[in-house]
Amino acid sequence: MIKKTLSLITATLLFNTSTFAEETLQDIIVVSATKTTQNLKDVTSNVDVITAQEIEERGFTTVAEALDSLGGISLTQNGGLGQSTSVYLRGMNSQRTLVLIDGIRYNDHTGLNGAPFEHLMVDNIVQIEIIKGAQSGVWGADAGAGAINIITKDTRQGTHGSINAERGSFNTKKYGISLSQSVDDFYLKMAHHVIESDGFSAQTKGNVDLESLEDDGYKNKTTVFHAGYTINETNNIDISHTIIEASGEYDTFGNPNGIATYTNNETFSSIHFNHIDSFNTLSLYAKRSTFERDYTEPDFTGVVKTTSYKGKVEELGFNSKIPYAGTDFLVVGAEYKKFIESDNIQKSFENKGFFVTNSNTFHGFLGGETIFTQSFRHDTYSVFEDKSTFKIGLKHTHEAIEGLTSSINFGTAYNIPIPYQIYSPYGNERLKPESTASFDIGLAYKDLAINYFHTKIEDMIDFDTTTSKYANIAGASKISGVELTYRKELFWDLLLSVNYTYLLKAKDQKGNRLKRRLKNTLKLFLDYDGITDLHLSVNLQYAGSRTDTKFNPDFSSSDIETGKYTLLNVTGNYTISKEIDIYAKIINLTDERYQSVYGYATSPRAFYAGMRAKF
Repeated sequence: MIKKTLSLITATLLFNTSTFAEETLQDIIVVSATKTTQNLKDVTSNVDVITAQEIEERGFTTVAEALDSLGGISLTQNGGLGQSTSVYLRGMNSQRTLVLIDGIRYNDHTGLNGAPFEHLMVDNIVQIEIIKGAQSGVWGADAGAGAINIITKDTRQGTHGSINAERGSFNTKKYGISLSQSVDDFYLKMAHHVIESDGFSAQTKGNVDLESLEDDGYKNKTTVFHAGYTINETNNIDISHTIIEASGEYDTFGNPNGIATYTNNETFSSIHFNHIDSFNTLSLYAKRSTFERDYTEPDFTGVVKTTSYKGKVEELGFNSKIPYAGTDFLVVGAEYKKFIESDNIQKSFENKGFFVTNSNTFHGFLGGETIFTQSFRHDTYSVFEDKSTFKIGLKHTHEAIEGLTSSINFGTAYNIPIPYQIYSPYGNERLKPESTASFDIGLAYKDLAINYFHTKIEDMIDFDTTTSKYANIAGASKISGVELTYRKELFWDLLLSVNYTYLLKAKDQKGNRLKRRLKNTLKLFLDYDGITDLHLSVNLQYAGSRTDTKFNPDFSSSDIETGKYTLLNVTGNYTISKEIDIYAKIINLTDERYQSVYGYATSPRAFYAGMRAKF
């Protein structure tokens, strides 16, 4: 149907070409790293995908948990559900990864941590796509590590619905409902999901039992609205709106029994006009992201105070795909963004950018098929110097050796300062964007893939303790490493998925090891479908060496190890009927005691069970 074809234009689907069999690649159509529809096999970038099926079968609750199953990604969390969470993509932190929901910007420019991953639940997600390496040549600012796009579920013909419910440890309750209607030229979907938990103490000290400390609870309500109308055979209007309302408790610094609370309200909206004709595929769009956060805690004198942050990003743009010479194509587009902070800072700045991508396919070159993709983007800012970035990629399928592919990608990117870093009492109006250049080379043979990556960051934005202001730190930080991925069905319906990441280098401009980066990780999944209607999934994850900063009573600091542990999770899904599934999962089966951030607790052994029904 025309509305289904057009809806692909509004999504940005990014997949990993190394994790699917070649015959599967022939069938998957995605809107790839070039912002347009392509066969998956034609994507040159190094990309991963997490599907809705994997999310359900492996028992993920949050987007961060799902991301942590992939090679090249690790995460840290300041406590349990709803506590501050950072995702490290190829050794780079959250501030340098662009995160989108259905193509709408999720990075919060009112905060220092980039995208607030702690509030992203997996309900109503059809897939999560991660494109690795510098991507500003396509996406613009804040994509130095890569881009993550979260795609929500679409409608299908007829009337459909689903409900889910879950109970578990820490008095955790999860429930939701989804309804959709698609008839003739109109489609509508609404979904509402809630998760609430008493949680456990965000902070801990030494071997203190968590049960002896106060709990830090959390509640999240996520509502999604999606509608569209097919005007005629070539034109379509698509509207989406997502609301995330969260509230929680956290501990004041250095006090596991500290009492502090926060509320977080976010909305993400877009409207697209999509057009298809014999010349091009065109999309015109308007998008808006809003962020409102309030933190209430006592100051050092005991007086309770509330600090508020409010911001908004408004965007207008278009892109057009123009095919030529068979499978070759050109993509052109332009965007306007306005970043607004309306709390105490009361500042805003504007961004205008245009981009172009060209893709060519050559047959017979070096005895196979070669895909060559080039992207260029130019951005102007009202408060920064102009930035020009690019990305090029080559992918070659070797005919002489069936199943062998090789790829190489190089790109540049930049990260802009947030208003707080410019205009606050600790700000610096002379700040400039930091610059990133990344390179990766990969080789895949059937079920095995290996990728080497190298990233350099110059003029990194950081807090300068000598001036007590933010500054561009002179010099270059360098991160490099290797990712190995293996995925194969072994026997008796047993699927093995394993990835290993080793950071060869992760150093700042002074040559010091970057904190909170895992030196190496091993992640193994075994999925078993050999029993009728039952799916079992076992996840083993080893975390290698990782250092953090320990603050001592005399106000000095020292390094402390927070890695070197192994986690085991088990999930079982049972299909009662075509409409009803039940499931159970055990998190941290061996009850491992560990910390991803020094001084902050992680989940002990926990149990959850639930059901999903559809109609």
